[in-house]
Amino acid sequence: MLDVTVIEEPAAAEASLDPIRSRILAALSEPGSAAMLAARLGLPRQKVNYHLKELERHGLVELVEERRKGNVTERVYSATAASYVISPVTLAAVSPDPDRAPDRLSARWLLALGSRLIQEVGTLLTGSARAGKPVTTFAMDAKIRFASAADRAAFADELTRAVTTLVSRYHDESAAGGREHRLVLGLHPIPTARPDDPGNPGNPGNPSDPSDPSHQHAPGNPHGPGPAADPAALPDSVTEQEDPR
Repeated sequence: MLDVTVIEEPAAAEASLDPIRSRILAALSEPGSAAMLAARLGLPRQKVNYHLKELERHGLVELVEERRKGNVTERVYSATAASYVISPVTLAAVSPDPDRAPDRLSARWLLALGSRLIQEVGTLLTGSARAGKPVTTFAMDAKIRFASAADRAAFADELTRAVTTLVSRYHDESAAGGREHRLVLGLHPIPTARPDDPGNPGNPGNPSDPSDPSHQHAPGNPHGPGPAADPAALPDSVTEQEDPR
């Protein structure tokens, strides 16, 4: 069983979002038959068996064992992954396009970047599974507690200059056999309120909080007071182009 996998087919996404099928997927973190799942979930076995067949048809569960019990063959299934992520490609016509309105101080642009990250890495994982080869990636995750909005702005400024320097040093447009990679950096407050309560003043970085300098755009500059380093200093292949492979 994979730790996480990406759902790229709209029909598979629809199947996974069904409440009963979602419960079945969660229960199949441990292998089970229709009868076992029915007992675990308190559902009729016939209903569970129907949903299992649909999940199997979309590649979300797989047969791991067949047990003979008298005249009956018990089929034991397992989820194909412990967790699932639905790729934005399932909504291709309306999926976010980060190239449409770049804005480093926009939470919506950060969301669009995250959406593209899921889509591209999901595509790479699907291809690597077919080829039987791993995907070479790198990721970092850290929590930072800023003393003030000024410190946060200073951090963003320093980070931008450091990344610009590194990209300029290692980017080689003419390298024979080279391959483009995408670097995505994001910084956001960690939510402290319910997602459905955006007006809660206790939610740091809340867009309704006028005292947060990061949401005050300078007159005449729709993108706000960005860090000192100019994003144009980054090579186009890093900031704008899609990796065709």
